[in-house]
Amino acid sequence: MALDESAILYLTYACKYLRAKKSYKKFREGNSMKITGAELFVKALKEEKVDTLFAYPGGQAIDLFDALYGEKEMNIILPRHEQGLVHAADGYARSTGKVGVCLVTSGPGAANLVTGIATANYDSVPLVCFTGQVPTKLIGKDAFQEVNIADITKSISKYAVTVQKREDLAGAIKKAFFMAKTGKPGVAVVDLPKDIQQEYGSDAYPSDMESGRREPEIFVDSRQVEQAVNLLCKAKRPVFLVGGGVLISHAEREMQMLAEKTGVPVITTIMGKGAIPAVHDLYVGNIGIHGSYAANMAVSRCDVLFAIGTRFNDRITGKTEQFAPDAAIVHVDIEPASISKTVAADLAIVADAKAAIRTFTEAVQPLAVAAWVRQIKEWQRRYPITMKGDGITPEKIMRGINQVFDEAIIATDVGQNQLWATQFLDLHERKKLMTSGGLGTMGYGFPAAIGAKIGNPETDVVVISGDGGMQMNIQEMATAIVYELPITICILNNGYLGNVRQWQELFFDRRYACTCMRYRKSCAADCNTPTKSCPPYTPDFVKLAQSYGAKGIRVTDENEILTALETAKRTKTVPTVIEFLIDREVNVMPIVPAGNALCDMLF
Repeated sequence: MALDESAILYLTYACKYLRAKKSYKKFREGNSMKITGAELFVKALKEEKVDTLFAYPGGQAIDLFDALYGEKEMNIILPRHEQGLVHAADGYARSTGKVGVCLVTSGPGAANLVTGIATANYDSVPLVCFTGQVPTKLIGKDAFQEVNIADITKSISKYAVTVQKREDLAGAIKKAFFMAKTGKPGVAVVDLPKDIQQEYGSDAYPSDMESGRREPEIFVDSRQVEQAVNLLCKAKRPVFLVGGGVLISHAEREMQMLAEKTGVPVITTIMGKGAIPAVHDLYVGNIGIHGSYAANMAVSRCDVLFAIGTRFNDRITGKTEQFAPDAAIVHVDIEPASISKTVAADLAIVADAKAAIRTFTEAVQPLAVAAWVRQIKEWQRRYPITMKGDGITPEKIMRGINQVFDEAIIATDVGQNQLWATQFLDLHERKKLMTSGGLGTMGYGFPAAIGAKIGNPETDVVVISGDGGMQMNIQEMATAIVYELPITICILNNGYLGNVRQWQELFFDRRYACTCMRYRKSCAADCNTPTKSCPPYTPDFVKLAQSYGAKGIRVTDENEILTALETAKRTKTVPTVIEFLIDREVNVMPIVPAGNALCDMLF
């Protein structure tokens, strides 16, 4: 039977296809299953049990995205800006305890991660950031969209590397995950040149960092424990100062048990709040420049300061020469470089917070400190943190959140909104706070909440933000909409960059330079007095929310606070923006002026 021309052509192509398929199979089998670097990247993420990847594509990462196409084992999230992306990965990591993972392209994509990398690293958040890069032969030649992201981020990460050889790829990724989650958590950056992504090589991915190398065992030196316990037992005025390290090690229950067994009062940094319930009888309050009078005085008058998981930054010490001047200081931290860096420790213990707290609890006995506790409670009674006045106050908003959301993840932005949240929120094991503590990054709160909601879909997630910070990553409203994230967004709108304006009022003779968010070109350059005739605020947050497809509510009366919050909580498919119009010149009080000791406070 004769074949027509089309049949012959079809058979020719079929034979070529079968020969090519057989040749490719032989190539794979004869070369120990060689795969591309991009394929190995996907395999590595699966081996590291990554279930969520925050990613934004681009030319130098397109091979990685091609390898991810159709992937069903990972939830791949596309935010609307790389900075929003890295903050979302940060929020995911903080709220789940897993490593946050993100992927972007080279040049501006990589550079847009820098603020988020520094934010996460300062606060010891485990994050692995992958960046595309130009081919190795073009590195250093000012190629299109080339930046040396490894060098840029070395000072703000635990590990940063540009992979130069295909055979080094698996080890670099394994090391990144190891570094991010081992010891003091932090950020690892892996820069992947395009030719490394495309090159074939071994499909092997190591199960351990190196041959036989595993995460070190955690133990606490028994002699140091004995010394610390002896100091506590002799103390008449001891306090526990608890930092974010206790929350990072998930030692909240252990910390509460230690406090209850000893009877020693507990003070927290902003990052440590929630280590024991805020309503607990032994909880005093936050320390620092906006700390409570009782907490600052207790540290100033104590004779033993037992600090766990804090690095004593300047926001909590005030004038270091007068910080806990009469106290023997025991400093427990997993990072040796943090100990005695700012405040000299009389006893330094390098250990994980949970392991250390458990050991102390086993070794210590109840202490006779009732008189000291009574003194602290008297300070709390005489100088409470409260806000007087009618109308909508930040305290009333926070109390409303306490009432409506018993269990929640709360993400704040930075500024006055953050400080009011840490003053008035009742945090505990089921109501946790995420905030940018070390770097103080405006624009953090909203995208971090998106990451938290993706990682905890059954948990209520609340954002507390100022009007200025909210506009820094407002584009992520689209992300919240498309992924159907019912987040409650509370905007405290005073029409100012409030924290800076407060300092201008108190210490710069009310010279409100570049802090008014209602400013128009026609306004007087030296205006420092808000009035009813001020221009309207831009944007209209309610209309902006609605334009994205979110729900928008404006609250102008204190009687509307609970109703708005309850409405937001009942909304299950879209975010709800609640704009609270607060007094334009309301301040965060008390405050310790710069350079003063903690006990020198303004009320």
